[in-house]
Amino acid sequence: MTFMELQNGLCQSMENGTLMRVSRILYRNPVIVFGGLIQFDTMPITDEVTMRNMFQIHRQTQMQQPQIELYVEFETVEAEGIQNDLEVVNDRAAVYEGMSSDSEEDFEATYEAGDEEQDGDAGVETAADNVVVHPSSSQPMNVPPFMRELDLDTMHAPEFPEYSNIGVADPEDGEFRIGMEYSSRKSVVAAIRSYTIARGVDYDVYESERQTFYAKCKMYGRGCDWLIRASLIRKKGCWEIRRYNGRHTCTTRVISQDHSKLDSDTVAEAIKPLVETDPSIKVKTIIAKVQSRFNYTISYRKAWLLKQKSIAKVFGDWEESYQALPWWLSVMVQKMLGSVQAPSSGGKYKGTLLVAVAQDGNQNIVPIAFALVEGETADAWHFFLRNLRMHVVRKDGVGMISDRHESIRATVNHSGGDWQPPRAWWMFRIRHIGSNFLRAFKVPHLQKLVVNIGYSRMMEEYNINYKRLEERGEAYARWCDAIGLRHWVLAFDEGHRWGHMTTNFVECINSVLKGARNLPVLALVRATYYRLNELFTQKSAESHERKRAGYTYSVFAQQRIEVE
Repeated sequence: MTFMELQNGLCQSMENGTLMRVSRILYRNPVIVFGGLIQFDTMPITDEVTMRNMFQIHRQTQMQQPQIELYVEFETVEAEGIQNDLEVVNDRAAVYEGMSSDSEEDFEATYEAGDEEQDGDAGVETAADNVVVHPSSSQPMNVPPFMRELDLDTMHAPEFPEYSNIGVADPEDGEFRIGMEYSSRKSVVAAIRSYTIARGVDYDVYESERQTFYAKCKMYGRGCDWLIRASLIRKKGCWEIRRYNGRHTCTTRVISQDHSKLDSDTVAEAIKPLVETDPSIKVKTIIAKVQSRFNYTISYRKAWLLKQKSIAKVFGDWEESYQALPWWLSVMVQKMLGSVQAPSSGGKYKGTLLVAVAQDGNQNIVPIAFALVEGETADAWHFFLRNLRMHVVRKDGVGMISDRHESIRATVNHSGGDWQPPRAWWMFRIRHIGSNFLRAFKVPHLQKLVVNIGYSRMMEEYNINYKRLEERGEAYARWCDAIGLRHWVLAFDEGHRWGHMTTNFVECINSVLKGARNLPVLALVRATYYRLNELFTQKSAESHERKRAGYTYSVFAQQRIEVE
């Protein structure tokens, strides 16, 4: 079972009819001491890794303790308790711990993110480790800077600040010292790895237990006596360097462009700020960052996989993201009066975001509907346009501009008049007409003439351009005739297009949402929401300020009035 399945099962077992989520899970961890006696620690279960550790411990101790005993805290989900902008930060703060995680597009189509190399250093975290309590969905619910430009550093405060500034080693000579303290097993292993990578040496793990980490140089006994041992000090609640033989004395250096200890956790920690700020960061930039930090050049494949792992850590797991999305949308609908969440007809989202946008009286671009679908299929467009008409675009006499997609054509023709005159006028963007013409005839020098036909505002202008095209080939003119004049020529649209020949305002929205396309689906939706929240807040402030200044009309409308 997955961590999310465990949480869902616990909620379902309550059967009290109240919408609940798991806020905390503690495992009663049996520890075998001298004489076969058992003592118990509490171990937080926060993710897939700690769940696996719990099952591993159970397999080792099931003869003495046949059951797994959990202590669970629930909290009721109340829409009134969530802020208007869905910044559910205070009750679901997730600390971003170290992420484990020649065409870039071609590469991304070939590889999927998965587990990278394992060097045997993994171990079970103890009660002294940093404790992170996740919501019932393991998706991070705080808002990274990428989603909107706010200072969110206060949301990333470490659980044990007294150890947070401890570096790799002594700042004077870069070496470890007996007695140095670390907040967790993970942090001390990370420090040893960083030390090893920086010096171009390597080590073998001799002991990796819940309370001890012991490593020796790969050249130990053959010219080098370097070793290090760190242990959990329960009284202090931290890990401490208990034995250290001093600096390496081996002369053999690791000559490699990809150090064996330059693993997922180490690299991910280095690129963490980059991914949080810009998840669309290029793989080449990550390689350069690692080279600058560690003096090693990792492979393109390794850098790409680590980027995917880091994105999953920061913005949530891809698969679990699907499961968490309905809950998030339901809360948004409750808080944002007038918004509608249309249930899907099934099918797994594979990567297409459908967007409908409009323009207000000040020429502001306003997104009015979104849909996540498998692809631009007939079913997907029918679902989108049907719900758009039902819930959003209820007035008649509207103009709709889109590509000449066959699935859209089929939906319009079978819409029962919803998207046909006189209720609506379906028109095509001129750039798409020009591209289709070029694809059909392979005559680039005539593409501009076809575009000019579409831009013809007067009959005389249209006749001149059309005649020129016909003179160059009757087949070209017949191809244009088949489209239908009212769908793409200004002179025949009866004003329903309002001068818009392209869907360039959709491209403007795409620029606003830049970088969100490669995120897990829930993060994509949340990034869309928060960025548009910023946009609407700014535009609202501008309009209120204009009203306070005594103006009746928008800037654009006022300028048109003055011109007339």
